[in-house]
Amino acid sequence: MTPSLSALLIAKDEEADLPGCLESLKGLAAETVVVVSADTTDRTEALARAAGARVLRRAFDDYARQRQAGLDAATGEWCLWVDPDERPTPALAAEIRALLAGAPRAAAYELPFEVRFLGRTLRWGGLGSESHLRLFRRAGARFVGGALHEGLEVPGEVSRLRGKMIHEPYRDIADYLSKLDRYTTLAAQKRFAAGKRFTPLHHLLLPWEFFARAVLKLGILDGFPGLVWAGLSAFHTWLKYVKLGAMRGEGRR
Repeated sequence: MTPSLSALLIAKDEEADLPGCLESLKGLAAETVVVVSADTTDRTEALARAAGARVLRRAFDDYARQRQAGLDAATGEWCLWVDPDERPTPALAAEIRALLAGAPRAAAYELPFEVRFLGRTLRWGGLGSESHLRLFRRAGARFVGGALHEGLEVPGEVSRLRGKMIHEPYRDIADYLSKLDRYTTLAAQKRFAAGKRFTPLHHLLLPWEFFARAVLKLGILDGFPGLVWAGLSAFHTWLKYVKLGAMRGEGRR
């Protein structure tokens, strides 16, 4: 057990993924804090409590504030930011334990990510070198951002670990499509608030994004899952700009 580590999660209707994530944190985090969205309709909260996690029920306003609520409640000297659809590999867990048992020189650490989709690890299409800042010293850290793509500010040096975090964001195509509307709406709202506007040229993003991911970034080498991911990602990018246009009625002109 690493006594100085708190794992931080936010969750809404995550009964399918949350148990596996909490299981993967056993023996690694001394404390797990789960911030459950107040409009959760499934057994997320009950499952978190049954696994021994500290649960905070909070009305969702944006991702940064939701995560900050968990950070404010944490007591560990170090924190690990993880989502319900992510799992630290045994190698990463061992590396974190060894790091914190010594004297870490950095204030935060980026973790390499391994993305899995339709039963395959995606190594191409822009995903093979993905990494995110997820392990950090609690003192002085804070979440920033807003409705989507929140980030973390930490005072001090940032380094990198070698062990991987497994990320399986969608169980299948139906799961991807079920989340598509929410994520593209939030992305459009964020762009609108930042003063960005739709132009007809944004329609070209659909074929371009697919070509870039599947061909230029070699997503085709991941086979069928890689091509499906490239197509869905291209549609996601196009749709958020279409929604941006609809906010001012451009699409009806």
